[in-house]
Amino acid sequence: MPASTNFSGFVPTNIELLRFAPELILSAAGTLLMVLDPFFGGDSRKPSKLFGHISIIAFLVALVGAIQANSVAGPAFSNLLIVDGFATYFRVLVLMVGVFAVLSSYLYLERESADTCEYHALLLFSVAGQCLMVSANDLIMIFLGLEISSIASYVLAGYLRNDRRNNESALKYFLLGSFATGFLLYGVSIIYGVTGTTKLDEIRTFLAAPGAPLGYVGLAAALMLVGLGFKVSGAPFQVWAPDVYQGAPAPVSAFMATAPKAAAFAIFLRIFVTDFDKIGSSWEPLIWMSALLSMTIGNFAALTQTNIKRMLAYSSIAHAGYLLVAIAARSEIGTAAAMFYLAAYSLMNIGAFAVVIHICGKGEKNVQISDLAGLGQKQPVTAALLTIFVLSLIGVPLTGGFFGKFYIFRSALESHLAWLAVLGLLNSAVAAYYYLRLLVVMYMHEPGEATEKLEPLTPGLGLALLLPALGTVFLGIAPGAVVAAASAGAAFNK
Repeated sequence: MPASTNFSGFVPTNIELLRFAPELILSAAGTLLMVLDPFFGGDSRKPSKLFGHISIIAFLVALVGAIQANSVAGPAFSNLLIVDGFATYFRVLVLMVGVFAVLSSYLYLERESADTCEYHALLLFSVAGQCLMVSANDLIMIFLGLEISSIASYVLAGYLRNDRRNNESALKYFLLGSFATGFLLYGVSIIYGVTGTTKLDEIRTFLAAPGAPLGYVGLAAALMLVGLGFKVSGAPFQVWAPDVYQGAPAPVSAFMATAPKAAAFAIFLRIFVTDFDKIGSSWEPLIWMSALLSMTIGNFAALTQTNIKRMLAYSSIAHAGYLLVAIAARSEIGTAAAMFYLAAYSLMNIGAFAVVIHICGKGEKNVQISDLAGLGQKQPVTAALLTIFVLSLIGVPLTGGFFGKFYIFRSALESHLAWLAVLGLLNSAVAAYYYLRLLVVMYMHEPGEATEKLEPLTPGLGLALLLPALGTVFLGIAPGAVVAAASAGAAFNK
């Protein structure tokens, strides 16, 4: 008779399930929404707010689960996942962005008469993939989380199926994203062929041993840099971002510019700071060149834009360049700086997009910078909140963006990258021009047709503006708590 098989080692423990709680909660909620849809006759526009409320509850419960999981930090599922300060920081960040994304979507979906069930389910699944990415301790798990997030994002980019701009956006994002993912997966396969493992801690141990074949590892790092560079829209892999952000529904553009980018930078940091630290001298020049190109291309291209969404897309490329400066620093301080900056960037960017959602109108007819004319007269509160986000994007003191750039450039100086810090500061000065242009149009131009017909802020959109604004100011006045959390999380590679 065949020997009996003992499967007890494959049964997850209660601690492991708790460490995996955010992903379980989000996946269960997304599945629940899909199951509920048929009960409304297939017309999920009728209970539009109900599905949004369920999504927000799921995000908040998952947020509590992420905090609870940190109290029992450690590996799970045969060390495929790891819960530490780094994973918890990014889990909390992407879950908060998920809440803001839902709040900013209520009005837009109602205005476009769009189905809401699949929309919110896709948001939940996308954030679940991002939570998996940031807590993965294995390259295959990172790939799975990345694909879960990406596939949902591809669909969201083309969510309004009757809109040709959405269709074009989704097609470009899918084709280029799939191509870039192939580079990432090829790099992972080389790493496995060289080391015999895909677990990050084991790879690092292997590469630290004398005689490790670092040449092949350098090739793998270069291939993975292409894949990750696309995900964070860093130059020269940024060409997709302006077209996709402009064509996608405005709430989806806001989401893509924040949560997926934060999660992608998280795995960028975890892979390159842990696995490839041994060959840091080889990939550091590639990173700083990408940082410089991203800052320069993003800021100078944004100068000529008249479409707000396209301008914010180029702005996001420039901000990816600032974050790459922190990665080029190859230090714990640089990692902490990048983590803090991602929190500040997510708040100010999703807040700025929320204003775009407010003014764009049905069919997104009002997305030109000129459509902001007179906003300061017609809706002074909305204009004031956008001013906070704009000043933070510039890096003005008393905003989160100021301390974010301060910590990044400080990490570059401490890593003897003074010239890169100087070029970054010069790029910030260039960025001030096109950001300040928004304020000039809002406060110094007479109201136009878009602002004359503008409806008052809805409660959901008001919260999507107010909460990020408060967070932006908080990070600019009392950044200590977030800096401490980022510093604790940045010690993951010790």
